[in-house]
Amino acid sequence: MTSFSQDGGNEAATDQVLVEGSRFTRILILNRPRQLNALSSQMIMKLLNVFVAYEKDPDVKLLIVKGNGRAFCAGGDVAAVVQSVTEGDWTMGAEYFRNEYTLNYIIATYSKPQVSILDGIVMGGGAGVSVHGRFRIATEKTVFAMPETSLGLFPDVGASYFLSRLPGYFGEYVGLTGTRLDGTEMLASGLATHFVSSTNLKKLEESLSKVETSDPFAICACIDQFSKAVSLKATSSYNRMDVIDKCFSKETVEAIIVSLEAESVHDEWIMSTILSMKKASPISLKITLRSIREARRQGVDKCLINDYRLCCHILRQEASKDFFEGCRAILVDKDKNPKWEPSRLDQVDDKVVDRYFVEVGDANWEDLKLPARHSLAAKYVSRM
Repeated sequence: MTSFSQDGGNEAATDQVLVEGSRFTRILILNRPRQLNALSSQMIMKLLNVFVAYEKDPDVKLLIVKGNGRAFCAGGDVAAVVQSVTEGDWTMGAEYFRNEYTLNYIIATYSKPQVSILDGIVMGGGAGVSVHGRFRIATEKTVFAMPETSLGLFPDVGASYFLSRLPGYFGEYVGLTGTRLDGTEMLASGLATHFVSSTNLKKLEESLSKVETSDPFAICACIDQFSKAVSLKATSSYNRMDVIDKCFSKETVEAIIVSLEAESVHDEWIMSTILSMKKASPISLKITLRSIREARRQGVDKCLINDYRLCCHILRQEASKDFFEGCRAILVDKDKNPKWEPSRLDQVDDKVVDRYFVEVGDANWEDLKLPARHSLAAKYVSRM
């Protein structure tokens, strides 16, 4: 296996994203294991550079993305984002998200197959650099979640695009509750395309490294040799799709909770679902539900543009400081007792939520401008 360099001399970027591979394959290794491979600014820029460079390189046919350690990627380094905003200006945080969402768009519209090996924790930003890609391989060690509402944020990185395309209203359930899914649930819902035992991953990588084509059918056939059929656990939330579709199809967050409460207060799964939503930021819940609902009628580009607007409003703390409070309670002080403001769903004015979805009222602000991908426009098809 050969090591490659695309970092332009940036030592930090080199350490945090390793690049290996063979003649036609490149393996990108997220390499911050002590931070569960949380995406730093340097990692995002390194990934942007290599994705752009390898798309132009005719010798590169396939990209494999994986993580070092027990996580694929636990999300974006939002604690660092909050610190940079606190010590500087909100635009510093906006720049982080601008680059991250641009990376997500490049991945979602990439002309060459990407195989993401999700052998561990996959959360938030980790989903953004994997689920938008062509192939997502889950294992028995996979733990997936979009836990942003518990941080005072919302499932960003274009998550509204892929959550809105899950069966029924499973996407609303995943996005609003932050529930954790295992590899079998990822496969059943379509978040993963294959399930491969961890013990077979090395052989799979060796086989993929011998591929000499970008033909997705050939790549899929290669993965199929190592994939296996798996069954959901009896306690899987995916087995509760009847309740999920009935309750999470309601028009408002309040109506969803009322519907759940009417189902059965003695059902442990329902009680846990209600509790997770009642612990989350009320304004985050309302933003999340609207974002997913609108995404059903939007392309991934529009979803990412909306995400950027939402993040900018949140970083400016215009209507709420919940994101900063959530990071304090969950990531910094770790008392797990955020003080949300507003503290109740009925205190969140719909007009305030509306303002999150429009352009920022700042003369120096610019909307997210995604790179032109004209050569892919005709053949891009949703991978979900």
